[in-house]
Amino acid sequence: MDLTKQFSEEQFAHALDSWGWLSFAGRTPRFASLFGDLFLEADDGSWWFLDTFEGELSRPWADRAAMDAVLATEQGQDRYLRAGLAVGAYQRRGLRPGPAQIYAWAPPPMLTGSFATDEIKVFGFVPVVHVAGQIHGQTRGRAAG
Repeated sequence: MDLTKQFSEEQFAHALDSWGWLSFAGRTPRFASLFGDLFLEADDGSWWFLDTFEGELSRPWADRAAMDAVLATEQGQDRYLRAGLAVGAYQRRGLRPGPAQIYAWAPPPMLTGSFATDEIKVFGFVPVVHVAGQIHGQTRGRAAG
């Protein structure tokens, strides 16, 4: 089971359209997790991670080799690819995302706090990431609760 997905430049652009409150200047999306988190390559060779659940863009890796080393570990796969949840959805629930689809929850965990495998469904990549950007953009800076 492949834990990442490739999308076209156009699909990435449409998905990130609602994330304008973050700067992606000098960073190009290269692939995504099965849950729509993005891995972006910067002009300087570093790799960035867009956590669509948390609404955060970070620079965890200085280069591709560092990223690959982390993603080769069980801890890295669980942290950045949500491997346990993906395998559960795939094996236990039989969910198979199509070429333009990913796994997601309805409603999203950013609203419910629940990451239950039984609530995972298959949705289009672009709408899921786009809506996540809208929700994070609208709720940024609000107090929890």
